[in-house]
Formats: sequence, C-alpha cells, structure tokens
Amino acid sequence: MGWKDRAVSRADLDKAPMDVAAMFDDVAERYDLTNDVLALGQTRRWRTAVLEAVAPKPGERILDLAAGTGTSSVPFSKAGAVVVPTDFSLGMLEVGKRRQPFLPFVAGDGMNLPFRDEAFDAATISFGLRNINDRMAGLRELLRVVRPGGRLVVCEFSSPTWSPFRTVYSEYLMKALPAVARRTSSNPDAYVYLAESIRAWPDQEALAADLVACGWGRVQWRNLSGGIVALHRAVRPDGV
Repeated sequence: MGWKDRAVSRADLDKAPMDVAAMFDDVAERYDLTNDVLALGQTRRWRTAVLEAVAPKPGERILDLAAGTGTSSVPFSKAGAVVVPTDFSLGMLEVGKRRQPFLPFVAGDGMNLPFRDEAFDAATISFGLRNINDRMAGLRELLRVVRPGGRLVVCEFSSPTWSPFRTVYSEYLMKALPAVARRTSSNPDAYVYLAESIRAWPDQEALAADLVACGWGRVQWRNLSGGIVALHRAVRPDGV
C-alpha cells in the first residue's frame, strides 16, 4: 500500500495550525451554506453589523482576516474599499477565488501576516480569532498591520447575556449543532470542534481586556442576538 497523508476530520482545542487548516479545507465547499443553516439565517445580519462597525470609506485598505470564501469581504468591496481577504486555509481560498474572482485573496497565517507594518486603514476578523492558536499573538499582528488611528472590528461567538438562555444555548451547541451539521456539512465532526471552541472562548469583558493588553485603545463591545455573538471594536493609538 502507498503512503497516505494523516487524515484530520477535526481540530482539537490546542488548535494546532495545520489541523485547523486541514479541517477548514475539508468543509470549504459547503461552509457558507452550513453556517447559514446553523445560525438560523442570522449570518447576514451579523455581516451587516460588521460593515457598519468598520464604516469603510471608498479607497481605504481593509484587511479581512479569516475571510474564508470571501463572503464577508464582498460588502467592503461594494462600499468602495480595497479589501484583502486573507485566510490560512488553502481550500477556503480555492473556493473563494472561484466564487468571488474579483477579490484579491491572499494566503496568510494570523500569527505571522504577510503584510508590511501599517499597511491597512482597518482590519476585521469574523469567527476566526477563536481558531488562531495564540489569539494574543493574532491581536498583536493585527495591531502591527493597521496604521495609527486605524480600526479593528472582531466579530465572534460570545456569552449570551440572559442566564436561562445561556443554558439552552450551551445544550444547542453540544447536541443540536452537530446533528444539524450532519445534514449540511461534508465534515460534521468539524462542528463538534466548533461547539467546544465556542464554549471555551472568553466572554465579552475578557476579550476586551485581551485587546487592551495587546495595545489596542478605545475598546468597546456590542452584543448581537442576545450575546450569542459580540462585536468588539478598537483603535490603534498613535505612537503604538
């Protein structure tokens, strides 16, 4: 028998970069559809909130990190910004280039971005910071590539604000979410990782503290869908 590559159906919470990349390669083709189903159609609303928080101006350079297939990047392009969708998963990029051929996709590691210092007016990352092996390193890299006075918007799953709903949501993550994924995803096991990584993620205040610790200023957050998702926005201070 011939040699075979190590098969990775899902990453673990140690978030080994190659495992994470392989997992997303495997789900790339049906990723957007599966997310829409699992989020009960809320993904469009969340993308609109991100667009409003970034507030792109025509001609601005915007980094969309963990852009996947580029669905999150399209609104910035339509607003007249020069958006650079970047992702660690080559499988995601291949699907994105086929679906959004007008976008300049770039392969890049969130802990070692392939861009010069202060290259962007703004950066955003939606549902991707949680998958970076070292989120603090990722936040510092984003600080490096954004100019002083530039903006950052992080959209990520968070902690529901109403305690009774938080319990229901936790049950949904661990039981219903993988079951739904079995109907729509090419790799349902990847969504077990998704559920586990959401449960292990810091809440809104803790993530805000991480942003401050990495040098970001004027940190704010806003809850969406009762805190299922939170937007954090920040500004790179002058002199940092």
